[in-house]
Amino acid sequence: MDIRNPATNKTIKTLESDTPQTLSEKFEILKKGRESLKEIPISTRVAYVEKFGNLLKEKIDFLAADLTAEMGKPLQEAKNEIKGASHRLQFFIEQSEELLKDEKVHEAQGTREILSFDPHGIVCNISAWNYPYNIAVNVLIPSLICGNPVMYKPSEFSSLSGTHFRNLLVEAGFPEETIQLAIGDGSVGKTLCEMDFDAYAFTGSYRTGKLIAESVAHKLVPVILELGGKDPLYVTDEVDDIKQVAESAGEGAFYNNGQSCCSVERIYVHEKVYDSFIKEFKTYISNLKVGEPTAVDTNQGAITQKQHLKYLEEMVNDATSKGAKLEVGGKIIQSEGNFFEPTLLTHVDHSMNLMKEETFGPVIGVMKVKNDEEAIKLMNDTKYGLTSSVYSNNPTRGKKILKQINSGTGYLNCCDRVSGFLPWAGRGHSGLGITLSKYGLFQFCQPKGYHFR
Repeated sequence: MDIRNPATNKTIKTLESDTPQTLSEKFEILKKGRESLKEIPISTRVAYVEKFGNLLKEKIDFLAADLTAEMGKPLQEAKNEIKGASHRLQFFIEQSEELLKDEKVHEAQGTREILSFDPHGIVCNISAWNYPYNIAVNVLIPSLICGNPVMYKPSEFSSLSGTHFRNLLVEAGFPEETIQLAIGDGSVGKTLCEMDFDAYAFTGSYRTGKLIAESVAHKLVPVILELGGKDPLYVTDEVDDIKQVAESAGEGAFYNNGQSCCSVERIYVHEKVYDSFIKEFKTYISNLKVGEPTAVDTNQGAITQKQHLKYLEEMVNDATSKGAKLEVGGKIIQSEGNFFEPTLLTHVDHSMNLMKEETFGPVIGVMKVKNDEEAIKLMNDTKYGLTSSVYSNNPTRGKKILKQINSGTGYLNCCDRVSGFLPWAGRGHSGLGITLSKYGLFQFCQPKGYHFR
């Protein structure tokens, strides 16, 4: 399997893909890993995680270079991701041991009622390419802390980073047999779904997540799906600094080239501030620098998957054919790499794919609305439900709006933010289950009740 640099489309490295035979052998190794983890106290597992976080910091330059090379994100954004992954570990380091210890919850008629937690068994994690470090933290860390060995399949577009992630966990102390790598494309993922894992966790598109859920449903094992989004942002007429709001919205839409599950994918602006917002937003987009991801001044790198360029072009053409106005960008940049112009369209509506289907790229539509009621209706007009954002100087108004939006996360005066201390969960086509926070930790173990008399 060739690992290609999307900025040049040249091969960086060739890896050997797994086969059904090698996957079966690795599964047998993981069975030994179940016993290994049982012998390691939770406090020691947490200490391994803390050491892993330190290794991420120590090796950040090396890790970021490979991440940028295989995924195409600007080098500084690659470093930011690795720093963010290290920071995200803090929740698990600080709270896992306390949350997972046996707890006396009640006593009645001479019987003590004790809540305990057991691991599921062997977890299969089929992961995503756009944030390979952050996304792996969401699944691998709680899995191992809870006592589950993991078969970890990084995306074929970020297998170097996935390999580094796994190897650093081993260097931090986790036994080799507790985390095994599955290298390859979708055919390897299909084989994994046919194997007898005790739980599955997938991050990626709704289409693939649905296929995985359907293929493993007969096993009656837990399935955690963190899927896509069509995340809305609403700018009310109660904002003081429209330039700052436009820049914040721009970062939410274009950071990581828009290739984020929780990227801002559609924007609604109150008619009273619409013109001033568009002026500032156009300026922000026009100042974005597309180029070689390792260049210091680049903040828009390459599109990771070459075939996605055509998809983005078709989305722009669909919108303009239905009356949208192209304000900035809109075209594939002709070069040896996979580059697309940062793009803004106005005069958009919900007849356009741009406002309904996941974009996952540097293309955004902005729609004028008359009031909060119209904005709420449009924000909820989606099959997805990952995050939603509202900008307002009136916190009471902002919170009231957010409570009416069907999404797993709500942002007031910010966007595109993830914390290890809060649950990360989607609704509708954005997925099933939870990662992060205590609720995400509990997803990777099963409660057991004891009655002691």
